[in-house]
Amino acid sequence: MSIKFAAFYLTHSNAILSDALESIINVIASAFAFYSIYLSSQPKDHDHPYGHGKIEFFSSGFEGALIIIAGVWIAVEAVQHLLHPQPVEHLDWGVFLILLTVVINGALGYYLQKVGKTTRSEALIADGKHLVTDSLSSVLILVGLSLLMLTKIQWIDSAASLVLSLVIFYNGFKLIRTSVGALMDETDPELFEHAVDILRNHKQDYWVDVHNMRIQKYGSDLHIDCHLTLPYYWDLQQVHQAVHEFEDALEANYVGNVELFIHADPCLPDCCKYCRLEGCPVRSKAFKKDIDWSIHNLSKNQKHFVEAD
Repeated sequence: MSIKFAAFYLTHSNAILSDALESIINVIASAFAFYSIYLSSQPKDHDHPYGHGKIEFFSSGFEGALIIIAGVWIAVEAVQHLLHPQPVEHLDWGVFLILLTVVINGALGYYLQKVGKTTRSEALIADGKHLVTDSLSSVLILVGLSLLMLTKIQWIDSAASLVLSLVIFYNGFKLIRTSVGALMDETDPELFEHAVDILRNHKQDYWVDVHNMRIQKYGSDLHIDCHLTLPYYWDLQQVHQAVHEFEDALEANYVGNVELFIHADPCLPDCCKYCRLEGCPVRSKAFKKDIDWSIHNLSKNQKHFVEAD
């Protein structure tokens, strides 16, 4: 932010000023993200039985709202300077300083997203995306300043600022959309697909069926619940052991805390058509085919009866 304001002081470029103003939003948003990460790391308590992780989704939404405000402000300033253009000076210094911020923000944004994905921190991912967007926005400013140096047409500076405001506004909207979806427990296809892959790779013959599967995110923590169909004649000890194996498979393949609630269902006669359990003493129908364990099938709130071919 300091480098960008220094570049504006030297050049009096409206485009650079717009970029610098957005950096103020970066600082405020990062401070809020810092606090949200601290809060989300706190253990569960009586008032927050699922932990404090959802503050990170609020943080990314707050950051998106600030970005939109910055975009609107920059657009207003750009229009005013289009109507009343100002001379731009020392463009060589301006280009050098903005190029320096492109490298710094781009590298830091990439690193934040990498760590955010590893730790499943929405606040870090959002902040990293914001910095990468800021870096790309600065590239747009560099293009505008380079055209201005070549053509000497003053309105190019304000036009670049106006285009930048649209880019900023769009990225702010995407952050808010993602945040609202997470707060409303919207299904994360990538996360769900990973869980399905784990179950496919660890599937046991006595895991007859899985359905009504749901995954909720609380910051870096996950809550997974589903119904697991097991042989109805098993005793409680066998059911308990099978549920533990099912839980262990999921827990071992996720980073961070995973809370699981597995409801055990008894199998029904129609389940025989897709049950591979050998030596079953109560089998009433021959095995027909496997159920395709997919996001679509595992999320259904019902057992999967296969019709005979």
